[in-house]
Amino acid sequence: MLLPWLAVLAVVLLLDAMHLSFLATAVAVSWLVYCVWTWVRPKSRNRAG
Repeated sequence: MLLPWLAVLAVVLLLDAMHLSFLATAVAVSWLVYCVWTWVRPKSRNRAG
């Protein structure tokens, strides 16, 4: 499951190379927030199995 991390890293580096640092920062921060949310979010109580 390393591919999503590498894809986000490639996008951030590409945007930075295109001098779009603000957008690169927004993508990086959004990815970090998404990762933290998936780690700390409450588990579903109605999961079958």
